[in-house]
Amino acid sequence: ESIIKYALNKIVEFRVFPDNAISISLNELTTTDCINEIVEIFSNTYNDTIENSQFTSAIFPRTLETFLTQDVFNQYHTETEMMRYLKSLENKDLSLVHSMIPLGSCTMKLNAATEMMPLSWPEFSSIHPFTHSTFSLGYQKMINELESLLCILTGFSACSLQPNSGAQGEYAGLSTIKAYHEGNNEFQRNIMLIPTSAHGTNPATAQMIGFQIKLIPCLENGNIDTSKIKTVLEEIGESCAGLMITYPSTHGVYEEDIIEICNLVHDFGGMVYMDGANMNAQVGLTNPGHIGADVCHLNLHKTFSIPHGGGGPGMGPICCNDALKPYLPVSPLDTSNPSGSGSVSAAPYSSASILLISYIYIKMMGTKGLTDATKAAILNANYIAVKLKDYFNILYTGRTGFVAHELIIDCREFKKSGISVEDIAKRLIDYGFHAPTMSWPVPDTLMIEPTESESLAECDRFIDAMISIRSEIESVIVGDSDKDNNVLKNAPHTIKDISKSNWDYPYTREEAIIKTDVTKFWPSCSRINNAFGDRNLVCSCPSIEVYESIESV
Repeated sequence: ESIIKYALNKIVEFRVFPDNAISISLNELTTTDCINEIVEIFSNTYNDTIENSQFTSAIFPRTLETFLTQDVFNQYHTETEMMRYLKSLENKDLSLVHSMIPLGSCTMKLNAATEMMPLSWPEFSSIHPFTHSTFSLGYQKMINELESLLCILTGFSACSLQPNSGAQGEYAGLSTIKAYHEGNNEFQRNIMLIPTSAHGTNPATAQMIGFQIKLIPCLENGNIDTSKIKTVLEEIGESCAGLMITYPSTHGVYEEDIIEICNLVHDFGGMVYMDGANMNAQVGLTNPGHIGADVCHLNLHKTFSIPHGGGGPGMGPICCNDALKPYLPVSPLDTSNPSGSGSVSAAPYSSASILLISYIYIKMMGTKGLTDATKAAILNANYIAVKLKDYFNILYTGRTGFVAHELIIDCREFKKSGISVEDIAKRLIDYGFHAPTMSWPVPDTLMIEPTESESLAECDRFIDAMISIRSEIESVIVGDSDKDNNVLKNAPHTIKDISKSNWDYPYTREEAIIKTDVTKFWPSCSRINNAFGDRNLVCSCPSIEVYESIESV
C-alpha cells in the first residue's frame, strides 16, 4: 500500500493483483528516466538503495546482433526515400480515395478525418487498458455516453463494449443467452435455429458455444420460411435455446415476417439474437428491440464508421434487454457479477481508443443525420438496382420489388458462355472500381453495397461501368469476341500491358484501357492464378528455425 501511495503521488501507476503482487508495464518508449523514477519509488518506500544499473540491465536485456535484416528494412536511409517507398505502396492500392468500394455486407463507407484525428492524441492512445478510473475520467465519460447512445439506437437497456470484432460479438451474444438459460436451470435448451441466409460465422459461433444447430430454409424470394420455423419449434419444444437472425437478411432484403418470427421463438421459451451486421439499414428507422430481438451485436467498424477490413481493430459490442442484462460479459477486472457470462476480451473495453470514432460519428451526425444516412444507403442501393435490372438479374427483392441497403446480381447465366463472375470483378478494375463482394452469399453472384457515402454521380459512374461490361459480355455470348481471349478474360490490364510494342490481343488498346472522367487507376499486376496461389502458399518470413536459434530474453 505504501508503494502504491507513493507512486500515485508521483503520477505513476502500478497494477496491483489480489495477492498484493505488483505489475509494471514497459514498452519501447521506456527511457532510463522512467526506470530511475521506478527505482526511486521503491528506494524511498523501503528507505533503501537500489543500484540503477542492475535494474536497467534487467529491464533492457536485448543483446541481439541482428534485427530486421530483410532488405526492405535496410535500403531507405533518408526521410525522402522512406516517403517515396510508402507512396509507392499506397499507389498500388485501389481505395476509397479513387472510387466507390461497393463490397456488399462489408459496408466500406467514409471514415471522416474529424473522427480519426483523436486516435493520435496521447490522452487516449497512451493510456494503459488497466489504468485506474482516476486517470481516465475522460475515457469513462466517453464510454458511458457511447453505451447509452448505442442502447437508444438499438432499443435495448444495456450494453457491453467487451467484444472487439463482429464474430466476437456473436460469441458474446450467444454466451449471454446460454448463461441466461443456465441461470434459469434450463440446461436442456441446447438447439439454436439458424436460417440458411445467415452470415457464415453464425453456425460456427453457435458450435463454439456448444449449441446444436437446426438450419431453417429460405423461400425463393430470399425470406425465411416462417412455416418451417413453426414446424421445427414444435419438434424441438423446450430444447429451443433461440434463433440467430440477420436483419435485413444477408440476401439484401427486409424479412417481412420478422416480428412474427421473433414472437414464435419467444412462445417456445427461446431468445432471439440479431446479427447487427446490417444495422446501417435500421438506424433511425427501426431497431432490434422494437422488432423483438433480445440481444444484438453491432459492427462499429461498419455502421458506425470505424475503418473496416485489412485485419485492423474492429469492435462488436452487444446490447440487450433487461432479461439478459445480468448475464452480459464484463471486464476481467470486474468481480461483482458472478452470474455473468465472463469476459470475452483481456482488456476491459477491448480496443477502447477506436471507440472514439463511433462516439464522434454519432455525436456529429445527431438523430437526423443518422436517420438520413440510413435512408441514403437504402436509396443508393435501390437506385442502382433499378438502373441495372434491365441488364442483370437482381436475385432477391421484397414483395414490392425493392431491396434493402444492398443488392445481389446473378451472374450464373453467363457461365455457359465462358464468362465467370471473377472475369466481371477483374474487369471492373479497368474501369477504376474495386469489385463488389463475389460469390457470397450465393455462388457466382456479385453483392453490391454503395453505402450512404456515395454521391449520385459516383453511383451513375458505377452503373455505366456495369452496363458497359454487360455489353462486353454480350459480345462474347453472340460470338463477336473470342470466348477465351477477350477484354474480360485478360482483365485487369496494366500500364506495362498497354505500353508493350507487341500487342497480340484481338481487341484494341483503347478497348482495354477504358478512359474515364476521373484519374485513371492502373493496377500493379494483371490477372493472377488464384487457385495456384491458394494451393501453393509462400511465406516471406524467416524460417521457424531462425526464431528457434534466437536466445530467449
